[in-house]
Amino acid sequence: MKELSRTKTVSLIAFLVIIWGIAWPIYKTALPYTPPLLFAGMRTLLGGLLLAVLLYPKRKQIRWKENWPIYFISSVFNVTLFYGLQTVGLMYTPSGLFSVIVYLQPVLVGIFAWLWLGESMSLLKVIGLLIGFLGVIMVSAGGFSGHIAMLGIVLALITGLCWAIGTVYVKKVSTRVDSMWLSAIQCIIGGIALTGVGSGMEKWSSIVWNGPYLFGLIFGIVLGISASWVVYFTLVNLGDASKVASYTFLVPLISVLTGTLFLGEPFTIDLLIGLVLIAISIYLVNRKSKPSMEQSKEVALY
Repeated sequence: MKELSRTKTVSLIAFLVIIWGIAWPIYKTALPYTPPLLFAGMRTLLGGLLLAVLLYPKRKQIRWKENWPIYFISSVFNVTLFYGLQTVGLMYTPSGLFSVIVYLQPVLVGIFAWLWLGESMSLLKVIGLLIGFLGVIMVSAGGFSGHIAMLGIVLALITGLCWAIGTVYVKKVSTRVDSMWLSAIQCIIGGIALTGVGSGMEKWSSIVWNGPYLFGLIFGIVLGISASWVVYFTLVNLGDASKVASYTFLVPLISVLTGTLFLGEPFTIDLLIGLVLIAISIYLVNRKSKPSMEQSKEVALY
């Protein structure tokens, strides 16, 4: 897989955080008209099938016999548990608090990538990740009111943990599997699981096939699932997993800003402080450390 230019990398990161950021308000407007698990299952299953249709001419790259364990493990962590626990957890915890806990993910990715992938873990990067998490807390501060159940907090922690494990696992196996087919097949497998569970617990007749629901479903299928997972895996496979994950701190910020602009939600000082903290975080995590004096001398000799 060839390295991307800086311009393409920035463009893909911008696309990803914008799509994931605006997805929360869009799904929020659709959820009153659909059971949550069926909505999550249909988005992921149909999104995976759409991607598979587009990739069909390159079906030889699937290599199912040797890669099926990778597809299965990725689908469990990145789709079934991530979307399933997220959907159930939001029933027990305010969305602001839930998103803050889930966005421990970049911090966890930094730790797991250091332990399992051998990526560097400098003090500056640790500080940057913690500042970013603090920024997410500030951005989501307005969502802390409401009923809080311990079950919801536990589910949010497991959701973030599953997403982090799934991200680092995909990075680890990136040389053995095609990232686009991995995106498609994980969504198909996970989508079948979620739709199956939803069919057993929820009623299809509860779906209201109106404009907000159809827009949320189509957005999820095309952009929220198919396109965004391909972009995310492409960035993770080509770069430092913890650095890519640090940009996802922007997702709650964009989500809140979108809610402010289009859903009439208030713009607060917490939001502004969170923006500053997240910007500092991304700078610190992605800042290239200066070579030591010893390294400088070695370079000079050559």
